[in-house]
Amino acid sequence: MMEKYEELFTSLRKIIRAIDLRSKKLSKEAGITGPQLLILQELARVKGITAKDVSANINLSQATVTSILDRLEGKLFIKRVRSESDRRRVALFLTPEGMSALISAPQPIEDSFIEKFSALKEWEQSQLLSSVERIAHMMDASEIDAAPVLNIGELTTSVQSEK
Repeated sequence: MMEKYEELFTSLRKIIRAIDLRSKKLSKEAGITGPQLLILQELARVKGITAKDVSANINLSQATVTSILDRLEGKLFIKRVRSESDRRRVALFLTPEGMSALISAPQPIEDSFIEKFSALKEWEQSQLLSSVERIAHMMDASEIDAAPVLNIGELTTSVQSEK
């Protein structure tokens, strides 16, 4: 008979696998990663936003956001425009190619999750949130930089570079 912690780890691995499969589909169909999609969505939502504000809005460190922005700029999906009045301020804009990538991206797994989560009673939502936050804490993952969308490849690279 499986121990409770083994059942929990199995469920966690299923979640990670679902996110990984979604990430691969996103990369194959739209040529972008989950965090890149988040940033493209944010740039579509707020025209001329700064990297600092993107970082705060999507809960990723400025260093991570800057690295992702560099990759998106290399793909010609975004452009950076320095302010004429304040040379320190750099505004970010989607290019037509970036908008096209955003439009062609498959529906995020989060959309169906949000729909199902929202259908739960308030106490169930709170219980789930509390339980998952506790698991993150128990796995010493509370302080790990994470966006609402996860890309396994970037997480692996990030963890390897921390060693």
